[in-house]
Amino acid sequence: MQSFDWITQAARLREQGRAFALVSVLRVQAPASARPGDKALVLADGTIHGWIGGGCAQPAVLRTVRQALQDGRARSVRITPAAQGSERDLGDVLEFGMACHSGGTLELFVDPVLADPLLVVIGNTPVARSLVSLAPQLGLRVVWAGAGLHGEDTQGVACLRTDDAEALRRELGTGAYVVVATQGQRDLQGLRAALALQAGGVWFIASSRKAAVLRESLLASGADAQAVASIVAPAGTPIGAHTPSEIALSVLSAVVAARRAGAAAPMARVESAPADAPQLAQAASPAAASSCCGQRTPQAAEPAPSQAESVASAAHSCCSQRAPQAAEAAPPLPESITAGAHSCCGH
Repeated sequence: MQSFDWITQAARLREQGRAFALVSVLRVQAPASARPGDKALVLADGTIHGWIGGGCAQPAVLRTVRQALQDGRARSVRITPAAQGSERDLGDVLEFGMACHSGGTLELFVDPVLADPLLVVIGNTPVARSLVSLAPQLGLRVVWAGAGLHGEDTQGVACLRTDDAEALRRELGTGAYVVVATQGQRDLQGLRAALALQAGGVWFIASSRKAAVLRESLLASGADAQAVASIVAPAGTPIGAHTPSEIALSVLSAVVAARRAGAAAPMARVESAPADAPQLAQAASPAAASSCCGQRTPQAAEPAPSQAESVASAAHSCCSQRAPQAAEAAPPLPESITAGAHSCCGH
């Protein structure tokens, strides 16, 4: 690798969503084949792009790289003549023994570059559009999935025109974060897809009452009980969100909190799709807004008084806050309401 080829290689690995460590030679005590300033990109599978010295140093380097990629912490390493396999933590540097004939010493700095977590947004709704617009600014790679996605401007976000669970699992693998922002449009299909991805976290934008009904449906269809129980709904941090952008901000704050708390999921990768894979599409452009979440809602007849009371007693706003004038425990919502018009949070 030439002097600055590592920059090109690093960009390529970042685009592929692959984690690696940049290993730099800090000091050398001859005899050694490396020189101060030599660099290499090292992957957890042992692939090395660049030059940081001969084979004697590689076992200690690979071990340190794997540890760094696990916890995200940079490390200074010294590889010096000593009994093979010996190791000492000297506080500011980790020293490894190397029983090689050369007898030289290397000091290296191992700097992990973790892949951005993958966020899968399921749903073709205004909140979904706000999510895919905002999430990349938070260091998240985004795939937007949903039946009926079409349009013109993805703003660099990969899109899949399907919410089929097996198709998304085949395309995306497992371990991503998932937000289901279906808002009454194929909710159950979206949740099944999220569970199929064995996500590092699933957030469902809906009221707790509606989520409870759908959890029961998932369990009745044979879904794993622990996975169903882990679905977060209502989703998001309670900030009094009302508009699609505010709801997206609320939900993404919860995703960021999970990530920073050490609950980061394995980094699923999006590879080139085979010929029979779901068709990649450009994302739908935002629809004209007229409701609180930017959706045009059909004209609906006024609900009967008992229905109106049931809706009021749901006692939750878009972001899981209790409504100011909420009644206490109420009977389940009639099916005609849950299947019909929905508010900005899908309930």
